[in-house]
Amino acid sequence: MEVEDELRAEQAFVDRAYERLDAMRADAQAMMDAVLDLGRGGTFQSRTERDVIVRTSLARLEQLDIGDQALTFGRIDQAVDGSSGGPVVESFHIGRLAVHGADHEPLVVDWRAPVAEPFYRATGRDPQGLVLRRHLGLDGRQVVGLEDERFGVGGWSGVIPGADQAAEAAAAPATDGGGGELILGEVPMGGPAALLAALGRARSGRMSDIVATIQREQDEIIRSPLPGVLVVQGGPGTGKTAVALHRAAYLLYTHRFPLERQGVLVVGPNPLFLRYIDQVLPSLGETGVTLSTVAGLVPEIRVRADEPPDVARLKGDVRMARVVARAVRTRQRPLAADVVIPYGALLLRLTAAESRDIVEGARRRPGSHNARRRQVEQAVVRLLAGRARQSQQRLGLDAPGTVVAFPGFDPPAETDGGELDLEDFTRKVRRVPELAHALDRMWPRLSPHELLHDLFGAPPLIAAAAGGILTPEEQRLLRRRRSSSFDDIPWTPADAALVDEARHVLGPRGGGQDDAQLSYGHIVVDEVQDLSPMQLRMLCRRSLSGSMTVVGDIAQATSPAASRSWEEVLAHLPDRRPPRTVELTVSYRTPAEVLEVAARVLAVAAPDLQAPRAVRRVGSRPEIVAVDSPAALAAGVVDAARRAMALVGAGRTAVLAPEGLVAEVTAAFERAGFPSVDPRGAGRAALSEPLVVLGAGGANGLEFDAVVVVEPAVIAGETTRGLRTLYVALTRPTRHLAVVHARPLPSALVPDGR
Repeated sequence: MEVEDELRAEQAFVDRAYERLDAMRADAQAMMDAVLDLGRGGTFQSRTERDVIVRTSLARLEQLDIGDQALTFGRIDQAVDGSSGGPVVESFHIGRLAVHGADHEPLVVDWRAPVAEPFYRATGRDPQGLVLRRHLGLDGRQVVGLEDERFGVGGWSGVIPGADQAAEAAAAPATDGGGGELILGEVPMGGPAALLAALGRARSGRMSDIVATIQREQDEIIRSPLPGVLVVQGGPGTGKTAVALHRAAYLLYTHRFPLERQGVLVVGPNPLFLRYIDQVLPSLGETGVTLSTVAGLVPEIRVRADEPPDVARLKGDVRMARVVARAVRTRQRPLAADVVIPYGALLLRLTAAESRDIVEGARRRPGSHNARRRQVEQAVVRLLAGRARQSQQRLGLDAPGTVVAFPGFDPPAETDGGELDLEDFTRKVRRVPELAHALDRMWPRLSPHELLHDLFGAPPLIAAAAGGILTPEEQRLLRRRRSSSFDDIPWTPADAALVDEARHVLGPRGGGQDDAQLSYGHIVVDEVQDLSPMQLRMLCRRSLSGSMTVVGDIAQATSPAASRSWEEVLAHLPDRRPPRTVELTVSYRTPAEVLEVAARVLAVAAPDLQAPRAVRRVGSRPEIVAVDSPAALAAGVVDAARRAMALVGAGRTAVLAPEGLVAEVTAAFERAGFPSVDPRGAGRAALSEPLVVLGAGGANGLEFDAVVVVEPAVIAGETTRGLRTLYVALTRPTRHLAVVHARPLPSALVPDGR
């Protein structure tokens, strides 16, 4: 059949599918309107049922709202046994959500359904029963192109990507010319023309889903089983972040019952990154996922400062868990001297020795610190009640621990049988200030942020908590001037993990259930290589069953407390099941021209690691620009950015500079009449601006059409892992890279090794 006929047939199908989608939305809206029209009256049961219908209808409407995303993007034709009639072909259209006809027969199959798996997995050597895989190119609701891959039936038949050249040409309008050309013919790819078209589209400043172009190695990770820890190692451009997010959507589809109730948490490295990815899961129909940074999981504090790398590294060290535990223990202490508690006309004595026995007994009991405060109170009150009972029985006698002030006193309450009413006595004696002070001395109720603020502000407390664990020099690194108000404390990202550790040891201040530390059925962690052991511990505590997907690249480990290997990461994650480790080896986003430059830096920064293999070239060689002096640097950056923006047209350009030069570069753009923003402090749409200026250390996980890297020698020298930060910065572009410098380049960047 001619391509034009195929296009018309597919268009007719797409029209029908959208009609049914609109009808399904109308049905959901009508159901909600019907119950709302009934008003708010009725029985409790009827109101409950109405609320359930409204919530269900709203969730369904949200799921069916796909905006301008393509409803269906592919089709598979599969050979099945037709019994006596021989093989027959069944066709399934694959899309981002399931759509059924008026007869409830499926029209579009959800991409996560088992029947859709061959769309992503089939290769020439393993066609999985397919005779055809078709990628559809849509512009809104209009079919603008087709790409067919035909498979042999009954044995291996070579896959010819884009076999229908006319169809491949028809798909070309979906790209703006930045897709480049494939260079890895030995890597099996599904829908190569569709993939290049997607890669060639201008960045929007927000990550898009890759549901239409998921490749086999990515799909195998997405559909991995739920239990246990899955580690995904992936270099720049391999799609590890997209894979992790699509895996979250897949798990919610496949394990809807437990995960919708237990929740799914996605953890990113910083708020800017979360803004960058926040539309991916909603575009896949999943809006109930929690997105947060690690620090965002700690509600007691607001991170507002950074600290020297050596301090951050120390605070992230797993030894700090012992320091925090001992800091709590040092607040569990017996009385230094006997205390006399006035009660009516009685003076009830609590001796220092008795307080020591009570504290030691409470220390041996299980539970959090604040929960055991009640045990201490009960032990003290029982002891004092015994003293009061003795006084009641021996009026006028000098009983041990009891002094009768004068005859005719108001004795403690009694029951009808003459026994002391312990409940009434407890209620009254707990109001005595001397007893409250004694209990606070022995076993104070503590809040985690108060504990850490007190600890860091008092060298004696640091010495008591860290002695034998940290060296004297390390103890000095923890010191911080006390603030007069909790709102003024310069909390740092590393502090957040320590506050969380303290909360775990302390428990809620009231001693009840800890509502602040939620747990989740599955946790996805991106850029996990940059998390410290203490941060990994806090994520581990939030896992209900040990089910996690952690993705990252050891080569891009840049934080002070970053892990040097996956073994170090796994040492602090759940170990209920053996972990599974997989690797993404092909870079789709980062072109070969860029990776060739970045790989030289990686070879110096981490000689035992390798950059991924690029799948495409874009024909734009990296531009190395030397300026005469530091004074001319900013002007050189502006000129390089002009050229980059002209090259990528509607795309996004980022200038990645050393942190100390961000303000200077931004000012240079203002003088040149170029509007630019630092997206870290701007609004949610900041990454959508045509030009952004960003510190190189904050670029992890982001991508841009063009990138201008400023003064690489300074980036490489800013931190102990500066060369890795430079590697990250160099691998952010999808099309064009420029490097502008006044200082001598790092040796790995010198062209031709000169």
